[in-house]
Amino acid sequence: MDSKFIHFTIDGKECIGDSGDFILEAAKKNGIYIPSLCNYEGVPPRGSCRICTVLVNGKMMTACTTRVTEGMKIETETEELNDLRKAVIEILFVEGNHLCPACEKSGSCELQALAYRFNMDVPRFPYQFPDRDVEATNPKIIKDHNRCILCKRCIRGVKDEQGRSYFAFRKRGYEVEITIDTELANKMSDDLAQKAMDMCPVGAILRRGIGFSQPIGSRKFDKEPIGSDV
Repeated sequence: MDSKFIHFTIDGKECIGDSGDFILEAAKKNGIYIPSLCNYEGVPPRGSCRICTVLVNGKMMTACTTRVTEGMKIETETEELNDLRKAVIEILFVEGNHLCPACEKSGSCELQALAYRFNMDVPRFPYQFPDRDVEATNPKIIKDHNRCILCKRCIRGVKDEQGRSYFAFRKRGYEVEITIDTELANKMSDDLAQKAMDMCPVGAILRRGIGFSQPIGSRKFDKEPIGSDV
């Protein structure tokens, strides 16, 4: 056996992966989609959203932070797992103010696409309707706290040349939010502003004066459901 490759099963399917791969990326290499919101290719995983939770040898674990090992048995599609994912999606909708028809990212929003995938209708939890601000003082981007799901993609992936993040947590507990570092953001390039908007899975980060140029109806998830490209 070549020590570089390991063998494991996903939902009974025999798979081969690279040693050191996380389950999420190993599954993708084998043509198997595992949903996630906080994970982003090229950015260190944190297991924030829990939507990628799978069963590993019968135990629940996050697929984005768990590495595959030889002989591992992984289950991604069970009634319990899908109900857990749907519940997380419902919680994210009710704890924020997600008005999809008026959102610039409708049709390209990963949260919206997952709600369709898991047939979310009326959430089982009461809507919170929080009173949140929109940060619109930055010359490059707008940060809408009503749509932010605290996935930390922007904190982990949008940094300057010295490795300093343009975004950071502010406040605590249920009031916690991700805000923009004013000093750094004032020097943000157009390319980095675009990266921040593209990296956000929802419509919480927008480029000022630009938004999304592609019309609704021809956006990514308007054409194909999320996960179809795996």
